[in-house]
Amino acid sequence: MPPVTGGGPSGARRRLAAALTFWLRPAFALRVVNRFQKIAGFDRAMALASSALTALVPLVLLVGTLLGSLVDQDVAERLIERYGLTGAGADAVDRLFSPTGETSTGVGVFGVVFLLISLLSFARAAQRLFEQAWDLKPLGVRNSRNGLWWILGLGAYGLVDGWLAGLLAGGPRSGLLTGVLQAPVTAVFLVWSGWILTAKRIPWRELIPFGVTATVMTTLYSWGAALYLPRLFNTSVSRYGVVGAVFALLSALFTAMLALVGSAAWGREVTRELDRIRSGLRPSEHEVRRQWDTVVEQTRSRWRSARSHVSRRGSGRPDR
Repeated sequence: MPPVTGGGPSGARRRLAAALTFWLRPAFALRVVNRFQKIAGFDRAMALASSALTALVPLVLLVGTLLGSLVDQDVAERLIERYGLTGAGADAVDRLFSPTGETSTGVGVFGVVFLLISLLSFARAAQRLFEQAWDLKPLGVRNSRNGLWWILGLGAYGLVDGWLAGLLAGGPRSGLLTGVLQAPVTAVFLVWSGWILTAKRIPWRELIPFGVTATVMTTLYSWGAALYLPRLFNTSVSRYGVVGAVFALLSALFTAMLALVGSAAWGREVTRELDRIRSGLRPSEHEVRRQWDTVVEQTRSRWRSARSHVSRRGSGRPDR
């Protein structure tokens, strides 16, 4: 497809339309869907969400206990403030993430071992996502050292992300500014995650499409979650009590992980498409237009058939 030229706003719109027409063309979209199905996207997202729930909740509790004397707010208060939780939802989150005064906050050896196993399990779940999306041979527990490095990186990312969120909290348009500041940090962390979890078998440049797409998707999810999560938590808690907060948290994690899995499928196919373009195999403008014309004609045909069917049912005439 030849480049679209032209200056000014109209030229920018034409270039954007040409890019969207190319990257969302039916043949490419079908490849992304096939990649998503190949890695069992929904199952992979649920596995990641479950691993994250069993690993991150104990980690959050541990970090909150260790840093309780250094910060003004505990984890529960930050979650309640971040997502605007009220009523039963806020109360359930407070009971879930705030240790009671009578409970010892000491960390035993068994607790540390369990937390480490849970975190390594989460790291391997994320590792399998990249291995399946990029058709790599699984390494399993042999990659545990890189998994430990990733866990440390995840902790550092969480601290930086939380610091940026707290830096702008309460200001005008704080959600938008926080998302803009967090986006490059998230993109770098996601690209580094794919690189380290696959034992550096994927060049980091090939992971950039995934990192950019996943950053956009998770940012949009974060904004949407700020609107929907209060209702989800309140509804779940009113039906199931405190355990409803766990259900709501798992649902939120599943949606976030589904965005990551979809981004991995998309990023992998974008990387392959860029390789094809560099090899001179880019589809022509005529081919792209033909694909869209076929889709438009099929959509119109199905619309006409549906209208005809509804008209016959409304008039009482039997279908033939």
